[in-house]
Amino acid sequence: MDFSLPPDLIQFLKDLDAFIEREILPLQNRNDNIRFFDHRREHARTNWDAGGLPSDVWEDLLTEAVRRADKAGFYRLAFPKEYGGQEATNLWMAVIREHLAAKGLGLFNDLQNEHSVVGNAPDVVMLRGFGTKEQKKQFIWGRIEGRTKTTFGLTEPHHGSDATHMATKAVRETRGGVKGWRLDGTKMWQSGQHKATHCIIFARTSGTSGEAKGITAFFVPAKAPGVKVLSYQWTFNMPTDHATVELANVFVPDSAVFGQVDKGLAIAQSFVHENRIRQAASSLGAATYCINETVKYARQRKPFGEELAKNQAIQFPLVELATQAEMLRLLIRKTAWEMDRMPQKDVEKMISDKVSMCNYWANRLCTEAADRAMQVHGGIGYSRHKPFEQSVPQT
Repeated sequence: MDFSLPPDLIQFLKDLDAFIEREILPLQNRNDNIRFFDHRREHARTNWDAGGLPSDVWEDLLTEAVRRADKAGFYRLAFPKEYGGQEATNLWMAVIREHLAAKGLGLFNDLQNEHSVVGNAPDVVMLRGFGTKEQKKQFIWGRIEGRTKTTFGLTEPHHGSDATHMATKAVRETRGGVKGWRLDGTKMWQSGQHKATHCIIFARTSGTSGEAKGITAFFVPAKAPGVKVLSYQWTFNMPTDHATVELANVFVPDSAVFGQVDKGLAIAQSFVHENRIRQAASSLGAATYCINETVKYARQRKPFGEELAKNQAIQFPLVELATQAEMLRLLIRKTAWEMDRMPQKDVEKMISDKVSMCNYWANRLCTEAADRAMQVHGGIGYSRHKPFEQSVPQT
């Protein structure tokens, strides 16, 4: 078996690093933009007067970084070719996202909000596989051109991992001579709701609670009558854009149906699997960053005239973390490689368990590595002058 990376991927990483050095790091250091990444980051990023939402100046900076990355040909790497992309594989994206996260905190890649100079596009995967021609035009090109932005409404206050028990309902209805659907329910963790033009809402349209069949996806305008943001959930590090959204007597026409009626769970799964393998890779990269920074510090810090690194109580936990990172890397890349060798719709049937394993262990390893980094760094590790708490990505 050959475990080496393809030469063109290795070259891409070199080109990407050169672009970051040339375009992104100077932008990060211009006009005190470093405040979004140093000890002031939580305050600088957050509009406290708007309930903890991201500040406009922070999001404008992210937009400028994406614009530069897109102009340089990096951002749309995973997009379909008909939309200016290169259709990067899951393996490529896993390697790239690990590589970027292992660099630490920076404008090139921010794990708190999924921002990256190489865009993650599971929503485009969904649209390409299930959207109508009109929906693809509206939402894929709209996304690229900045005209549309969608949220993902699957999770509910009382129904998280098991979406088949969702309480949100959609029933057929005609209003003003227009055939469509009435939606009622509540969704949680709709990231980006404050800037969204549309919500992708999953609702039960037939069957009984617990059945996979009978769930349908809909494009719902974010400002439609009956759509109300109840709250934005405050998280460990701010800002937050994760909304709890209520839908009460919301009407959408038949053209808003996304995919086939009663078969919407396949759409959600296509999003989840693509996203989870990439998030696992990001968590691995963040864990690697924490491990490497801790090893470096343990060699520099010399209490009582001896390097911390000579202490077995320091060595053994770091060796264990490094071993776990190496094993996880192989599992992630093997799983991504297998995903690339089967139709997307078969991933759920064949290797969804492996995707879940990657995501589970990556999140656990990342938090353990961040915790170990804070302990070894002592007081400075607990302070905002180190980015370890920010190294843990949202999942």
